[in-house]
Amino acid sequence: MAKNSYLAELSAEFFGTMILILFGVGVVAQVVTAVPSGNLGGHDAITWAWGIGVILGVYVSGRISGGHINPAVTIALAVFQGFPWRKVAPYIVAQTAGAFVAALIVRFVYADLIDMYDPGHTIKSQFIFSTLPGNGVHGVTVTTAFFDQIVGTAILVFVVFALVNARNNPPLSNLAPVVIGLLVVGIGMAWGANAGYAINPARDFGPRLASFITGYGTAFTDQYGTPYFWVPIVAPIIGGLIGAALFQFCIDRFIPVEAAPEPIGRDVPR
Repeated sequence: MAKNSYLAELSAEFFGTMILILFGVGVVAQVVTAVPSGNLGGHDAITWAWGIGVILGVYVSGRISGGHINPAVTIALAVFQGFPWRKVAPYIVAQTAGAFVAALIVRFVYADLIDMYDPGHTIKSQFIFSTLPGNGVHGVTVTTAFFDQIVGTAILVFVVFALVNARNNPPLSNLAPVVIGLLVVGIGMAWGANAGYAINPARDFGPRLASFITGYGTAFTDQYGTPYFWVPIVAPIIGGLIGAALFQFCIDRFIPVEAAPEPIGRDVPR
């Protein structure tokens, strides 16, 4: 079997996204359920662990599949960078499945602490797994959350396209995943309040589904009882397309044709 077979690409996307969620959902579970004993890091711990999860997830999958680990990135690459459309749906399924399995692992390992913190499995702990307007606490509207996700994902994809462009003086020595992880840390610190910076449909829907089948009956609605699951799916896809378009038309076409040496991981926009 070829080393870079289609099955290998899907496996890489599955496990890359799985690593992302093990760190990301895992740190939220730790911070939320450890409130009585000191909150164990708070928001800073959450943003850094998500960024580390991105770094490691891209390193796991990057050589084989390009390290998308995000349907919004996959779709943007298909629209603007020639990624094969026949691979888009399978990549998205693999990414979502990886996120789902990782969330089940977190749900199992943290079951005792979650049950002590929130025995009824309510909104109080639902945002361990999936995002909510205002992180389930203060009065952010669905409309605000929707546009927040568009902006956050546009920033993500715009900068990712810049970082993996071989003509744009990208990070060398295989450091692009590290810089992308720092980008996610920055987005979390700057854009985390309104909607929990999902910026990734698989990151949100996979864990949301996992929480639903393990006792969270309100997993698909927000704290107001409004269907919300669609927001972190639709808005990041729109935002990713906007970010990609802005880079292509406002930056990429002005970069000199003389190509710089391509960095390791140059096949990200496969």
